[in-house]
Amino acid sequence: MCLNTFLVAVSNRAVGRAQALRQGVSLGRNASAAIAFALLFWTNTALAQSSLDDAPRPIVAPTQAPEGSRASSPPASDVNAQAKSTQVSPSPDSSSLGSSAKAKQTKRILWIFPNYRSVSADTQLPPLSMKDKFWLATQDSFDYSSFITAGMIAGTGQAKKSYPEFGQGAKGYGRYFWHAVADQAVGNYLTEAIVPEVTREDPRYYTLGHGGFFKRTAYAVSRLLVTRTDSGRETINLSEIVGNGAGAGISNLYYPSQERTWTKTGQKWVTQIALDGVFNIAKEFWPDVNHAIFHGKY
Repeated sequence: MCLNTFLVAVSNRAVGRAQALRQGVSLGRNASAAIAFALLFWTNTALAQSSLDDAPRPIVAPTQAPEGSRASSPPASDVNAQAKSTQVSPSPDSSSLGSSAKAKQTKRILWIFPNYRSVSADTQLPPLSMKDKFWLATQDSFDYSSFITAGMIAGTGQAKKSYPEFGQGAKGYGRYFWHAVADQAVGNYLTEAIVPEVTREDPRYYTLGHGGFFKRTAYAVSRLLVTRTDSGRETINLSEIVGNGAGAGISNLYYPSQERTWTKTGQKWVTQIALDGVFNIAKEFWPDVNHAIFHGKY
């Protein structure tokens, strides 16, 4: 009886352990399946999120601002234009002589006298080539106005009987006239082309264009002794001094023998330099006269 009871108890305990073992295996399998399912779900979720992050983002057009917003904040180009329009540019002093409105040179003075060599105030020009210098001398020598000037000089000389050998009347006037034309041409080529090319000087007259009357007059007269080189530096005006001296000496070749003395030659030299000084003054103030009287039309 006791043995049977012991065997039954052992048998029941073995059965209980087997059932418990089967339940544990079943629970383990269930737990493993749950864990595997959780891992699979997490992996799918992570891959989906990664694919969304790596996918190209669509370009979203900027929304237009309402009309009121655009009016309150204008474009940058309009702002820049408005800023430029509000800037105040410095205006020249209209009361000063030689302002930009007055300093414009014309090709002639009083529609007659050539003004090709004049340069407006505060103007920088490139140097003249040899061809340019000779062309400048040609313009001054054979322009129609040069013959008018020669006619005036011839009439004055005949009225004063500067050269009695020429005589009076039309024949005498003709002699005065062609001598005046020759004097102008020789002097122009020497002072505007030949000597300036040798000495590398600029034969043009650069106006001062500002200051009082006496200051500008003194400047115009001083240009008889001072000029610019082709490089823009100031130097002694050898073109004016030597050129006119050489022209006076060359004129002895076609003047009567009685007029070939040192005194006569020196007088012609000084007279020509003085005339150039008068023309310098005319060139200096002509833009102001033209602006004040003719309103810059000539």
